[in-house]
Amino acid sequence: MTPASHALRLPAMLRRFTRNRDGISAVEFAIVLPFMLTLYLGGVEYGDGVSIQFKSTLAARTVTDLASQYVSIDNSAMSTILGAASSVIAPYSATNVVVTVSEITTDANGNGTITWSDSLNGTAHTVGTAVTLPAILKTPSISLLWGEVTYPYTPAMGYVITGTVNIYQNVYFYPRMSTSVSRVNS
Repeated sequence: MTPASHALRLPAMLRRFTRNRDGISAVEFAIVLPFMLTLYLGGVEYGDGVSIQFKSTLAARTVTDLASQYVSIDNSAMSTILGAASSVIAPYSATNVVVTVSEITTDANGNGTITWSDSLNGTAHTVGTAVTLPAILKTPSISLLWGEVTYPYTPAMGYVITGTVNIYQNVYFYPRMSTSVSRVNS
């Protein structure tokens, strides 16, 4: 065949090519597959992140609630209270979870300061440090317990969400058995 005969047959070949539907599904699948995989893996990672956020909130509530039931907390009791977060976080790893429980005392103007603080896997707040309380809690001359949990979430696959996301949750409780909870170092 000569180049001239190819040129004459070209329009017929193009018409036949545009009418041919063989393989169109495979092409569409190849185009859609990366998007669908990203959507699926992102959904799995997002679901795990939401689950861990829920567990972190529950852990913060649990440790603060446990501390609020004491009149006086010693080192052994505090260790047990802080360790309760691991049980709540399960089945997720609690290896790097930072749990902090503190007592905040407000002055006559409702400004809060740290009375005592303890932390697991982190640094406790310094006694006497000023704390900015939510407006609804700025009540004069009260004590509050403040629980904080920080979970460093690293997605298992890391396909859509990469790196570590620190999930932080905090909660405030009033002491239940007295107006304040004392912290005894023994």
